[in-house]
Amino acid sequence: MATKATTKKEINPEEKVKTAKKPTVRKKKVVSATPAFIKAEKASVPEQYVYAVGRRKTAVAQVRLYPSTEAEGAIVNKKSIREYFGTVAFETMALSPMKTTGLETSFRVSVVVRGGGLHGQADAIKLGVARCLIKHDILLRPVLKAQRFLTRDARAVERKKPGLKKARRAPQWAKR
Repeated sequence: MATKATTKKEINPEEKVKTAKKPTVRKKKVVSATPAFIKAEKASVPEQYVYAVGRRKTAVAQVRLYPSTEAEGAIVNKKSIREYFGTVAFETMALSPMKTTGLETSFRVSVVVRGGGLHGQADAIKLGVARCLIKHDILLRPVLKAQRFLTRDARAVERKKPGLKKARRAPQWAKR
């Protein structure tokens, strides 16, 4: 009776290597992280900007600073800042972080602001501009912090409570 080892054809170890199947290597398709139409779109945008949001009371300001070599006025809701606010006081308050850092001629400011009144909107723009300047240059932070331009003023109107006339005003007490 023959054993299994004798009936099997014995293979030399060198032949084993030659006859072994080579692993199949699949070529993977290299796909770009960004599609071609996005690359073309990015190329058409000529200038970069720095973006930040500022808030005060119910006003929210979306601020963009574009690098500029000329002294251009700020644009607020598609109007010039002087035309939008009507007074120089609000204009100087809104752009005071740029004046403090000496960068008022280095950037063109574009703002979309919603909600609140003019004073709250000017304060929201001020915070947004200060945050943009920090994103542009982190070394401006101590100067802006010392002038309190980075402090978010969270004061807002207190809500009215049920049973009261206003937030805290109780109805008038009557004896009879």
